[in-house]
Amino acid sequence: MNISLHRFSPTKVLIVDDSAFMRSVLKRMLESEENLCVVGTAENGGEALEKIAALNPDVITLDVEMPVMDGLEILSRIMCNFPRPVIMVSSLTQQGAEVTLEALSMGAFDYLPKPFFLNSIDTLKLRAELIAKIKAAAESHYARAGQGEKKFESAPASSFIHHPVKVVALGTSTGGPKALQEILPTLPSDLPTGILIVQHMPPGFTAPFAQRLNKLCQLTVREAEHNEPVIPGVVYIAPAGKQMTLHRRGNSKATICLSDDLEFSLHIPSADKLMESVANTFRASSMGVIMTGMGSDGVIGMTAIRRAGGFTVGQDQASCTVYGMPRSCAQANILDVVVPLRQIPKQILQAIQYKQRA
Repeated sequence: MNISLHRFSPTKVLIVDDSAFMRSVLKRMLESEENLCVVGTAENGGEALEKIAALNPDVITLDVEMPVMDGLEILSRIMCNFPRPVIMVSSLTQQGAEVTLEALSMGAFDYLPKPFFLNSIDTLKLRAELIAKIKAAAESHYARAGQGEKKFESAPASSFIHHPVKVVALGTSTGGPKALQEILPTLPSDLPTGILIVQHMPPGFTAPFAQRLNKLCQLTVREAEHNEPVIPGVVYIAPAGKQMTLHRRGNSKATICLSDDLEFSLHIPSADKLMESVANTFRASSMGVIMTGMGSDGVIGMTAIRRAGGFTVGQDQASCTVYGMPRSCAQANILDVVVPLRQIPKQILQAIQYKQRA
């Protein structure tokens, strides 16, 4: 297949949802966008699998809550028999969040929160998010097939580190939940520093995600709280809908500040906001890690850490679900090291000069 030609043909989408109303809403949204083509819809798992085989869609939207065969079972069969990007459509509930997180760990590309009510603002927001994710999924699919993008090389971490790192700030988005589940469990419980994470998620998802990670990790993982101190061996997940920054007075412990600050930020929470505050607080003893995700959140923050003398690490293209955030940082020439996902824990341990207890 000629990948360059395929990119200019319409992206074929299959919509799977037991609600006729939602199928109609999603179909209208997608058909209003140039270069997107809804090749079919399905109201249950059996019909979905038949239509995938017959229509060969590039991307699938899949409702989490389905009768007879639930979303996870359908996803499992798709990944086994027809592997391709699947975007889960999930309700904004505790159960919906937990099932969605399980779907991401099983290989779903991303998810889309389904609002309880669709007013004009919700409709516009849902449409923009849906289209952006469909396009990112299709692009990622074609890029992986073609393997055709510039690689950014870097020198070993030891060439750059001059100060022991005392805090790690990490930013990620699409593909982040699965990536974090792969790397955080490999870090030891006696890590002598705290890790602050911005993972782009809707409200209601970050607490279940932190709980899920806490069960998998030797480290303690929790959703961050306002004014709590940053202590070693703890991973803090920024709550959705809040900006998370770091503050310290004199020689006191650094504390977390959660706010409703919306200024200059497309994302709430924002990796840029977090990383800028980390750079201002810890200067050359700060470390920034940018991982898989759409967009360019993190460029400003990683630049601040680099200028402060800190250490910056980016995930490489081959191991990213979406090479957006790391690519933006690589193109800005602000990354000290570019490594595959599995090597990020090693970079963190080297940077903090970790020594295993006897």
